[in-house]
Amino acid sequence: MAERTGRRQYVVGKPASGSVVVQRERLVEGLRVFAGQYKEFSHRFAAWLGLHSTDALALLEILAAEERGTPLSPARLSGRISLSPGATTALLNRLEEAGHIVRSRESTDRRVVTLRGGTHIQERADVFFGPLAERLDALLEQYPSELLDQFDELLSSLRDAIDAQLVQRNPDA
Repeated sequence: MAERTGRRQYVVGKPASGSVVVQRERLVEGLRVFAGQYKEFSHRFAAWLGLHSTDALALLEILAAEERGTPLSPARLSGRISLSPGATTALLNRLEEAGHIVRSRESTDRRVVTLRGGTHIQERADVFFGPLAERLDALLEQYPSELLDQFDELLSSLRDAIDAQLVQRNPDA
């Protein structure tokens, strides 16, 4: 049974210890602010390229997936950026026409379309995001790798918790 406490803290079953609640609030606030800053940086990337912010978000998703070695299909991109299939197709048409992406059929199943960055877009993204990457690398070098590994595990667990809550709230999604 969930109850609402006086400080906007939702707990299930029994009250959480005060220190956990305070840590959760601080951590979630820090992540929220970071997400807002990253979104602003993405908007500036969009303006720098002369793109709508949704197009730039899609482009960043395509480039990041390609960099991870797991390129996206249009359907997976649609889910990642929360657009309908039709809106995603229109967006991909704009990006392809501008030379920012290439659609290819690399799978043995020729129906599967793979999205990749265009010839020069990765270099442009590196020019824009390179200074930030260098700054973040310098910051992260100040921390022991074990701590960064723990933080990575924490982020993964937080994503899993949110995903589970989203599924519980909307099991058909």
